Amino acid sequence: MEIDSEKILQRKQSSYESLQDERFEIQKEMYRGQQYSQIYFARLHLMRTLLHSLVPNWKPHLPVCTVLGIEKGKECVIIGTLYKHMKLKPCILDEYSKERSATPLVKPHNFMHPDDHLVLEDESGRVKLGGTALPPAAYVTGVVVALHGKETSAGEFFVEDVLEAGLPPQVERPLDLNEDKYVLLVSGLGIGSNSSNPLQSQLLVDHITGHLGDEEEQGIAAQIVHVIIAGNSVEFPRKLFNGQNLASKDQSTLSEPVKELDILLAQIAAGVSVDIMPGPNDPANFSLPQQPLNRCLFPGSAAYNTFRSCTNPHSFDLDNARFLGTSGQNVDDLDKYSEAKDKLEFMERTLKWRHLAPTAPNTLGCYPFTDRDPFLIESCPHVYFIGNQVKFGTCLLKGSEGQAVRLICIPKFCETGVAVAVNLRNLECHTVSFGTQI
Repeated sequence: MEIDSEKILQRKQSSYESLQDERFEIQKEMYRGQQYSQIYFARLHLMRTLLHSLVPNWKPHLPVCTVLGIEKGKECVIIGTLYKHMKLKPCILDEYSKERSATPLVKPHNFMHPDDHLVLEDESGRVKLGGTALPPAAYVTGVVVALHGKETSAGEFFVEDVLEAGLPPQVERPLDLNEDKYVLLVSGLGIGSNSSNPLQSQLLVDHITGHLGDEEEQGIAAQIVHVIIAGNSVEFPRKLFNGQNLASKDQSTLSEPVKELDILLAQIAAGVSVDIMPGPNDPANFSLPQQPLNRCLFPGSAAYNTFRSCTNPHSFDLDNARFLGTSGQNVDDLDKYSEAKDKLEFMERTLKWRHLAPTAPNTLGCYPFTDRDPFLIESCPHVYFIGNQVKFGTCLLKGSEGQAVRLICIPKFCETGVAVAVNLRNLECHTVSFGTQI
């Protein structure tokens, strides 16, 4: 039987480079009981150098002082790291009081309080900040800023203006991109959870591999050149983690979600390149940056050179478009300690602060780096995504120097059945929904 060559669909190809991930890899570093002060020093040193270079264009007539060098009543610019005093911020001692208290401690979704106030500190000292130019609700501990103001008689530094680092420089993309190629973003597969639907997950895989739909839909599938799975791919029953040795049947139950995930990943990797990032529920280290999931977990998928186990955060270049993303912990933590109209605004702030996770290590677990801060954003991405969100959200953020960044909130797939497709040609995106209800 002759095969009609016109009916054969060829999957489009793209060039992939993941050198950006090297800064998130922990190789020769070791815990030696070191303090977290070094990561703050590294952050302040690099960010202060940058902000110092921006001050002459911002406030050319004002001197730049250290906190200790402030003179009462004299206007100046100070550069330092913000610290936010929070009345409701959880304390480790609360865990002990909870054990000894008859009334349980209620943990609110957000720890903001009207009495919260900001302090700026550098190596020389710290000073309390006043005025309305720097609202505590919009900032968190760990952000480095330049402030214009003067010291009052009460000993506060009255802030009149704020300078943030702004969007970093961005590599220009060629304008001659004339064909549609898609990157599919998925997050929160939650295999093993009560909300996970195996049929829904299989529909996703069948769509990616071109085994679903008519000829037109298969043609769309052939335009998918890369798949990103952004964290929380599996979920284990909590009742198994009770501090006791697991029975053999429980050990088998514990391995089932990973085996099922490997089967799905192997099907995807057979047709298209796929990156998998760890999330807070996955079998990986808790602190950021999370290291790649061990390839031994995926004997079927690891056989394909199209399968990559990656760090969280994850950064890579695809057809000259730079992607940067996390499994969501950085923005979810900002949501606990500051306020914004939505998650996209939190994402925008991290880019303008040039820091992916400013609350690390204060309230977000992070490795105690001694000579660098890997979360500083030195190059502006073209696509910035976060996983495991309640709902889909996107916007195009534009910078003062022509930067354009596509911000994307990826919803939890196990709860919404929604994936996100990004077009490499113009960075536009849309959702792809998979429903199983009749």
